[in-house]
Amino acid sequence: MKFASLGSGSEGNALIISGTSGTTTTTVMLDCGFGIRETERRLTRIGKLPQDINGIVVTHEHQDHVGGVFKFARRHGIPVWLTYGTFQAVGEEACKGVQLHFCRDSEALAIGDLSLMPYTVPHDAREPVQYVAGDGRRKLGVLTDAGQSTGHLVQALGGCDALVLECNHDRQMLADSAYPPSLKRRIGGDYGHLANDTSAEILAALDKQKLKTVIGAHLSLKNNTPELARAALSGALGAHPGEIRIACQEDGFDWIAIA
Repeated sequence: MKFASLGSGSEGNALIISGTSGTTTTTVMLDCGFGIRETERRLTRIGKLPQDINGIVVTHEHQDHVGGVFKFARRHGIPVWLTYGTFQAVGEEACKGVQLHFCRDSEALAIGDLSLMPYTVPHDAREPVQYVAGDGRRKLGVLTDAGQSTGHLVQALGGCDALVLECNHDRQMLADSAYPPSLKRRIGGDYGHLANDTSAEILAALDKQKLKTVIGAHLSLKNNTPELARAALSGALGAHPGEIRIACQEDGFDWIAIA
């Protein structure tokens, strides 16, 4: 297995996961918050074409995650997996002409050589989920767009070989920001986004026996810094901050193999 990011942040998100078994390769896109041409451009950067994508899996209906999903899927004939709550929030009209598959918490879905397990997270969306992807030997856990830790998500992410973990904001930077009070409450609330310290607490609570790779993701451009995110995660891992990678909005990150 390997994975790469086309971009991570409030302006657009897309994570590419690829698994190979024998002579076959399966590649899925987790969310697509970019327009068609921009998605194609970013795919080219990591050596992929739209026809290489076997499926798009959606976490929730916010535009930075779902904004390009259905247009891209319709253009290139790619099936889409999402929860029924997300479908209701997006609306039937937006999904026309796209092959849809519904998924739900704790029921694994199979796409070619990959298996993806959805798990519910606390976020201000209709039926939000995140995913653990595996190929039968290795597991990649993904957690963004959650406001707090839960026993359910900690259990779901235990035993992963690699982890993409939201570090959206530093609490003091958010408090001192020019954001209106209502937006500060939303972001910092129980159904908003993960602060650095909460992400570190989640990481500390996980079964990390197999964990070798951690990526900090979905950083706020105004209310966080890569240095603060790295410091929080490295503290929970007992690692040097330089060992923690950070996904950025413009470039995401290039392919990372899960050994």
